[in-house]
Amino acid sequence: MKLSPDRPPEGTVRDWLEHRAADGGIAVVFPETQDRLAWTELRDAARAFARDLTARGAAKGESIAIVSPNGREVLIALYGALVGGFRSTMINLAAGRDAIAYALSHSEARFAFVHDDARALFDAANESGVSALALGAEAQADLYDVSPEDDALLMYTSGTTGRPKGVVHAHSSLLAGGWTTAIAHALRPEDRGFCILPIYHINGLCVTVMGALVSGGSLTMTSRFSASRFWEQAGENGATWFSAVPTIISHLLHGKGEPDAACRARLRFGRSASSALAVETQQAFEARFDVPLVETMGLTETAAQILSNPLPPGPRKIGSPGIAYGCEVEIQDTKGASLPPEVEGEIVVRGPNVMRGYLKNPEATEATFRDGWLRTGDLARMDAEGYVFVTGRLKELIIKGGENIAPREVDEALYAHPDVVEAAAFPRKCARYGEAVEAAVRVRDGSSLDDTTLIELCRSKLGDFKTPDAIHFLPELPKGPSGKIQRLKIADLVPEAPS
Repeated sequence: MKLSPDRPPEGTVRDWLEHRAADGGIAVVFPETQDRLAWTELRDAARAFARDLTARGAAKGESIAIVSPNGREVLIALYGALVGGFRSTMINLAAGRDAIAYALSHSEARFAFVHDDARALFDAANESGVSALALGAEAQADLYDVSPEDDALLMYTSGTTGRPKGVVHAHSSLLAGGWTTAIAHALRPEDRGFCILPIYHINGLCVTVMGALVSGGSLTMTSRFSASRFWEQAGENGATWFSAVPTIISHLLHGKGEPDAACRARLRFGRSASSALAVETQQAFEARFDVPLVETMGLTETAAQILSNPLPPGPRKIGSPGIAYGCEVEIQDTKGASLPPEVEGEIVVRGPNVMRGYLKNPEATEATFRDGWLRTGDLARMDAEGYVFVTGRLKELIIKGGENIAPREVDEALYAHPDVVEAAAFPRKCARYGEAVEAAVRVRDGSSLDDTTLIELCRSKLGDFKTPDAIHFLPELPKGPSGKIQRLKIADLVPEAPS
């Protein structure tokens, strides 16, 4: 089985795991425990878990909940469910008790792998009576036949604007998610990705785990991101690339750690996804660490990546998540017509990495697809060379006096100050304009930065109309499990500015 740059991987996750086991070698190293997991060990343990589930009466395609932080056990449970022909249902540990309870119930899971560190959270949320299973049980059972179009993954969205939606991927789209990453970044068998994002999020699962599976590379995986140990862990464990989110990149930039010379030489690139990367942050990171950052874009519904900048020395366009790899991307108007270069519209995508649909929610599925295209809800323009420049989210636009203001534009102005670690503009209801612009920031420790300075900075860059009426200083901005700042929650956390 060889990876082609022109067509997505054939077969199933089971097929690819068998192929990697036949080739041998190390699949994952774990810096926190000094443990190593070979492809053959992963294959054998996954088979054992799959047989145990089958012997207990789990039906083909049924949801198997996986409640675990990153580590050896979660990989065995994930691959076990996939090898067995079940639907791996990744439970977001950061979602909160109610969202976890909803996912367990809505997925109709009867069985779950529950890590010891997540047991209390699982027990508190397990209102539907899911049975917790351990790994390592011995059982004799024939595994179900598995095809590329069988269900493989169920992952719930963050649900910031309502009930979480359960995104269903087949084996084919799951593998395609790893493939889009592999071809965009020219991943090779000798590469080792640094997995610092939780694999209950689509970035961690598809970009790093599936990317390594289809490319034949390996991973180093930590249970959680540590800013103070990141460079040490990357260097000591041979990482050649990493995938992160802008908040992590900002924390590294404002931290004290540095990669040593060997680590700098080995790291081919870092990639940023899940939300827009501020231009100033990217430029400062590259200048300080001499590690190129590749901005990308993806969704849970597209098994992660749809857009990426080329690797250096290819033309990266700072401020753009890049061009399409392995799928088709267009900018369309509200009626579905393709728009010419430089005209703003909605990003739509179609290709082998697109989801099957939302579990038990045909209305949402129908609303998300139009003429075979998946509507992302993101506003953008595309230049003549195919690079996409995101301007905002349809649901996040600030509409002040009838004029649309993209929050990202305000974010960028705030990030221009070197003391700003996190920033997010958001709308506030306003009797005069309908909505007013406000913003929240987190600044570096020891900073004496005040709101007057930031407001003047915004005014110089944006003019009076787009400048925030108030700026709130917070110790931490609210984030989803991927590290993406949840700007629509900020207004409920901060007081209204005096009128």
